[in-house]
Amino acid sequence: MLEDITSDAFEGGAGVDGGTALLAFVAAAHDKGPDPLDVARDKLIGALGEAAMFDAAGVIGNFTMMTRIADSTGTPLDEGSVAISAPMREAMGVDTYATKRVSPRNAQ
Repeated sequence: MLEDITSDAFEGGAGVDGGTALLAFVAAAHDKGPDPLDVARDKLIGALGEAAMFDAAGVIGNFTMMTRIADSTGTPLDEGSVAISAPMREAMGVDTYATKRVSPRNAQ
């Protein structure tokens, strides 16, 4: 399942009803999808309905907000979470994601 949500292939939708449309919407919301956001949004509404699209948009916005707050304040991941999440972070490539601390702008 981790491979499903970190790859660019949305076929199969990670075994979730409407998952293909949902994954494409998430990717488009982060400017990484094959469809522009309005197209991905319409596909998600077609697959799961408008309420599901609003729920998905809210989750995307909340996770983005929480990550930016943690990064901008320098909040570290606690030691227990670092150890437990290591295999998942490695599988998903999370440690390579650009953050405030490792963005090219701050690397100079």
